[in-house]
Amino acid sequence: MDDFETRELRYFVAVAEELHFGRAAERLGIAQPPLSRAIGRLERRLGVRLLDRDRRGAALTDAGTVLLREARVALDAVAAAARRTRRAADPKRPLVLVTKAGASHELLQRLLRTHASAPGAAAIEVLLCEVGEQAGLLRDGRADVALMHRPVDDLAGFDTEDLCVEGQIALLPAGHPLASRERLTLADVGDVPDLPIARWPRLDGTYPDGPGPEVHTQSQLAQLVALGKTLLVIPASSRAWQWPDHVAVPVSDAPHITTVLAWPASSRSPAIAALVRSAAELRGCEPPASAD
Repeated sequence: MDDFETRELRYFVAVAEELHFGRAAERLGIAQPPLSRAIGRLERRLGVRLLDRDRRGAALTDAGTVLLREARVALDAVAAAARRTRRAADPKRPLVLVTKAGASHELLQRLLRTHASAPGAAAIEVLLCEVGEQAGLLRDGRADVALMHRPVDDLAGFDTEDLCVEGQIALLPAGHPLASRERLTLADVGDVPDLPIARWPRLDGTYPDGPGPEVHTQSQLAQLVALGKTLLVIPASSRAWQWPDHVAVPVSDAPHITTVLAWPASSRSPAIAALVRSAAELRGCEPPASAD
């Protein structure tokens, strides 16, 4: 029988992320022997080896890599079901809209004003997050809807309403020679020895290879740009958080970014449907002329 228990999925995810049974047991607050036995029972029931073990720790097999990905999705779904069930008991609760801090600021203001003017509109609570966090907050039920960006954000499993299409800019330190240019290309910003592009973590928490600094918050990034340590390419509307020490230069051949309103495809919420109708009224802004 291939049914899973949420407890054993949590156990497996802890071991798979720590790649060490001792650290995973400490993280879970249990002893190591029962954790090892639980993983062994799971492997026997599935008929596959999930982890290769040695005295230094553990490594995921191909099967283990698949289960880690699927287990995270399943645990998020369980957590989301609990959160949404609790919130459904309060018909007056606000909708939680998550958005990357500093992104699409003017569009968000317009959306909130348009929605607030609709009869019987639900209150909106805005949750600000870091880059790439919207999908996880939607999937685990901490948010109801999100402002996200195609093609850079993970939209798998969500319904979307397109709102706005725009070009991208390079955010540079004000004193750098590139900051005096009227426009740049991706080739211009991709090979600047003294100003490597910052690296954001992937979905699995690892960083891509490259010389640029590893960042995980926009405040880190803003200060590193101001100090002349990095640059970044972002949607033009994200310059709302630009510092006086920054200069924004259009990147002429960067892909256009589409801002969307996203929500779980399984949602049947009338309040979300009303917000989507408000969002549809804002659809259709054009890419900035300076970013053509």
